[in-house]
Amino acid sequence: MTFADEEVTERKSELAKLEAIDCGKPLDEAAWDIDDVAGCFEYYADLAEGLDAKQKAPVSLPMETFKSYVLKEPIGVVGLITPWNYPLLMATWKVAPALAAGCAAVLKPSELASITCLELAELCREVGLPPGVLNILTGLGPEAGAPLASHPNVDKIAFTGSTATGSKIMTAAAQMVKPVSLELGGKSPIIVFEDVDLDKAAEWTAFGCFWTNGQICSATSRLIVHESIAKEFLDRLVKWTRNIKISDPLEEGCRLGPIVSEGQYEKVLKFITTAKSEGATILCGGVRPEHLKKGFFVEPTIITDVTTSMQIWREEVFGPVLSVKTFSTEEEALELANDTHYGLGAALISNDLERCDRVSKALQAGIVWINCSQPCFCQAPWGGNKRSGFGRELGEWGLDNYLSVKQVTKYVSDEPWGWYSSPSKP
Repeated sequence: MTFADEEVTERKSELAKLEAIDCGKPLDEAAWDIDDVAGCFEYYADLAEGLDAKQKAPVSLPMETFKSYVLKEPIGVVGLITPWNYPLLMATWKVAPALAAGCAAVLKPSELASITCLELAELCREVGLPPGVLNILTGLGPEAGAPLASHPNVDKIAFTGSTATGSKIMTAAAQMVKPVSLELGGKSPIIVFEDVDLDKAAEWTAFGCFWTNGQICSATSRLIVHESIAKEFLDRLVKWTRNIKISDPLEEGCRLGPIVSEGQYEKVLKFITTAKSEGATILCGGVRPEHLKKGFFVEPTIITDVTTSMQIWREEVFGPVLSVKTFSTEEEALELANDTHYGLGAALISNDLERCDRVSKALQAGIVWINCSQPCFCQAPWGGNKRSGFGRELGEWGLDNYLSVKQVTKYVSDEPWGWYSSPSKP
């Protein structure tokens, strides 16, 4: 696996360009992803080397006549189903720990963005990974992904994607009592309190929603801003948003590329149209950029006058669309933030450290960001609560996803057990 990280680094420029072309993300962002891919392989290579030292970890028992220890063993053949917004990185989040654990893997990438996953297979072949250890299965979900979930020889499924698809995978796997880990959708909040630096908060708010062209499950797409600063803050946020460079993802300085497909493009526009019809106000964006006549481009969009019952507030858009509500008290902010079926991420921005600690504990999410939004490190756990799924990727938790725990207990006394009367005694 160490060789894999070196090979990824050597081919960074090529892989980043393929990624940008395939899914539409800005080239600079794709290059950042490739750095993370290399780092993830390196991290799990190190964890794999430490696995043997952790084998036969002793278990403390209350009886001296027994000794017990724990073995961690590969769970077997794993099916890995990944999305199109981070094609190679999301694949690596699963492939690297699965291989580190000793599993064989079948990777099914999204049909919308498979190129770099196929390149990953070639890369692994070049560095000497034995045939059959990593297998890439391309195709549509019903024809390629669904059979993995129900196949009797696949021992576990790890899936990243929509909540609706995750539910179907869980149902199929349940027929064989097959373990699954699910990283699903989100509608994450970002709370901006009244004591912030407006420009710093505005940039993080924009980044939290418009990064990856807004196509990210953890996007903090619900802005909850204190009423005392709302007008001035939104004025600043609009200026930051209108300053984002929208262009061909290969163009220098691009910070927002096209939506991944025509179907997703139409879906995003329909969300915006529905918001308007329900009474919301499009503060900025919401249309095709005037300078781009072709491609599935949507200006980053900010929507105000939103109610909590509106579709735009409650459902995941998976596009560069931010909806806004104001609050007056911390309790009200938390109520708005937690009033969702999802629980993947949440962010808060405040200079009050005690408040940050208090609010981070109260937010119902698997990931909380303080004075930032979206940073992710392969050493830290990633995953959600509620309908955002269960299980954790990354860190040691990601490795545990692919390990089976076995208890081994040995009777060490020379004395017989003595529970039954011996038939050899009169």
